[in-house]
Amino acid sequence: MTTKRKIEKSEDEWRRQLTPEQYRVARQKGTERPFSGEYESVWTPGIYRCVACAQELFEAADKFDAGCGWPSFTRPVGSDAVEATVDVSHGMRRTEVLCSACGAHLGHVFDDGPRPTGLRYCINSVSLTLDPKKQE
Repeated sequence: MTTKRKIEKSEDEWRRQLTPEQYRVARQKGTERPFSGEYESVWTPGIYRCVACAQELFEAADKFDAGCGWPSFTRPVGSDAVEATVDVSHGMRRTEVLCSACGAHLGHVFDDGPRPTGLRYCINSVSLTLDPKKQE
């Protein structure tokens, strides 16, 4: 079994690499306003990647319209693509979703999603980039 190497950069390096909004969300655990994100209503086939390190995170085929205002997915591309941690900010107990490679804040996961997983990965568009599938 191989262990993934974590991507480590200084906060100044992240600030130079990311836009101010990407930095606020991905590195400072912010959130974008509901229904304002670039990918909230995009249904293009492809792979969603981490905006900070380009790791593959979610398949467009696993995206669904949850009506919550953020892109929602039933599962990550693999069990090692994301990490989960307890988030008790804002007076709530939630499960935060992070990129397993660089630790970027992606959003939260809830247990009110559709089958087959019953999960809703509610992810900030600004934490993602879409790598569209090429038409054959």
